[in-house]
Amino acid sequence: MTSTPPSASPLQQRWQRVANWQPQEHSIWLRHGVAVLLTLLAVGVRLAVAPPEAGGRFITLTLATALSALYGGFLAGMLSMALGMLLANILMVPPYGSLSFANPTATFWLNFWHVVTQFAVVGAIHLMQRQNRHLREATVQLQQSKKQLEDTFEQAATGMAHSEIGGAWIRVNQRYCDIVGYTREEMQRMHFRDFTHPDDLELDMRQLKRTLDGEIAHYSFEKRYIHRLGHVVWAYVTISLVRKPSGEPDYLIAVVQDISARKTTEQALRTSEHLLRQAHAIAGLASWRADMATGRFVTLAGSHQILGLPSADFSGEDLLALTHPDDLPRALSLWKRAVKGEAPYHIEYRLRFGGEEHWFLVQAEFERDAHGRAVSALGVIQDITQRKHAEMEIQQLNASLEQRIHHRTEALKAAYDELESYSYAVAHDLRSPLRIINGFAQALHEDHPGMNGESLSHLQRITAASKKMGELIDGLLKLSQYARGELQRQPVNLSAIATRLLEEFASAEPQRQVRWEIEPHLHVMADPALVEALMQNLLHNAWKYTANTPQAVISLRMNWQDSQQRFSVSDNGAGFDMARAAKLFQPFQRLHMPHEFSGLGIGLATSLRIVQRHGGELLATAEPGQGATFSFTLTARPLLN
Repeated sequence: MTSTPPSASPLQQRWQRVANWQPQEHSIWLRHGVAVLLTLLAVGVRLAVAPPEAGGRFITLTLATALSALYGGFLAGMLSMALGMLLANILMVPPYGSLSFANPTATFWLNFWHVVTQFAVVGAIHLMQRQNRHLREATVQLQQSKKQLEDTFEQAATGMAHSEIGGAWIRVNQRYCDIVGYTREEMQRMHFRDFTHPDDLELDMRQLKRTLDGEIAHYSFEKRYIHRLGHVVWAYVTISLVRKPSGEPDYLIAVVQDISARKTTEQALRTSEHLLRQAHAIAGLASWRADMATGRFVTLAGSHQILGLPSADFSGEDLLALTHPDDLPRALSLWKRAVKGEAPYHIEYRLRFGGEEHWFLVQAEFERDAHGRAVSALGVIQDITQRKHAEMEIQQLNASLEQRIHHRTEALKAAYDELESYSYAVAHDLRSPLRIINGFAQALHEDHPGMNGESLSHLQRITAASKKMGELIDGLLKLSQYARGELQRQPVNLSAIATRLLEEFASAEPQRQVRWEIEPHLHVMADPALVEALMQNLLHNAWKYTANTPQAVISLRMNWQDSQQRFSVSDNGAGFDMARAAKLFQPFQRLHMPHEFSGLGIGLATSLRIVQRHGGELLATAEPGQGATFSFTLTARPLLN
């Protein structure tokens, strides 16, 4: 339904509402009820203003029928007419109160002409209302179409404008203003030449002239605008000419689409393609694509030239002919498995062309349909000929080097075994003269029980020296023993070993007050006998060098370092100067005077030999008077990825 203008007077507004009345918009019971009410009212008025015999009984009923038709439509008008005729014939035709007629003929014709005239009136009103309804519907559709066109123009995602032939703007939508950065008011005062890039203006004006001359009806092209902020905006512009019925140019329609993002993408794509070609050239790569339906292999972006391939397009038969016969079965087998998705396609094989043999590394990824069937493949191929030649040379050198290392190792092993045997033999053979010296010294002492003075002192020094010599020989034999034999790794409980050894030391020297702290459940995979000797040496050292410490403490702990176990034996005893630590693990080298602490200097050298045989490392930290810490590992340091 059309709306009434707000500026209309109240009388005009009421008349407009009456003119726009639509019976079908209201309930049928309401419309028919109003028709009955109007008819009864009309009959009542007629009887009130004149007696029944006065005539003109249908005058007020005609008005009621017309009003009922206007309010309720055709059916309501016909209901009013029928009801009015019934009541008039009963109440206003003698004999009154019945449907008996004194003059039936006159009554018939009077009723007949009343029906005809009322039907004509009601039909005319019905036709008028229908025409009015159609007119209003057409008006509403016209207004909606106009609004849709205006919305399309104003809300379009592309810039739109109507301009006069001379260039003045008729109307411009907001999107066009946003593209060039000006307000609508600023645009109305400008010509499109004012913000068109100077390099694109000539082409624009030339195409416009062709359009005005009738050579073309419209034209489209890419052009650049100068944005209000100064930067360039790329746009795709379509210009259409609208002519008058006489054929003369009327106005121009411009449709402007911002393609700056597309241009940026195209430039980035060109840059990427250029960089890709450069990368291919630097890396010696060629990209290729295979169509599984046709069996054609095509190199991309001319990359076949980088590798010197004879062509950019190959059939499957061409590639088979170029493949080295020794590599052909392996390449075919892997290709078939990769096409089925059973294995990745990553292979090195040889191609022969140009009279030479080339090694290539080929990789591919497959595009598959909804059923998992390969429809195409995209891959790269790299010339690795130089690398393969270098690998072959390295293999030859490695083979030669391994042979030389084997010979050297055999010679070194023989020399080492000979040295070990010599050391063992020397140490063993030295025991015999020592026994003789000790025997004669003992005999002299027994034969001369009254010996005293300087002679007894010399005899005692001979006995002590021979005993010292025996201990040194035992140390040499120990070192020789720990350097030989097969390493047997088994689970070893370091906590249990340390506790047992310290209890043995304490029972041997009950007068000592030593507190020990052993971290429980320290387990390691190592040779049990060697680890027993290692712990014996380290803990005995800690026990010995805390002899002069009033509140001695010995501890065994473990921490993780670089994903491996590191064990530490610490004490708060005499310690040593780290400046002299270089001699710490050398055989028979000691950092304290013999009158301070007894020993041969063989324990730490033996400990180092045991740790190294396990592939670990032994480190020491100390400070004079503050104790010492010996930390060790019994496995090789893991390799970093």
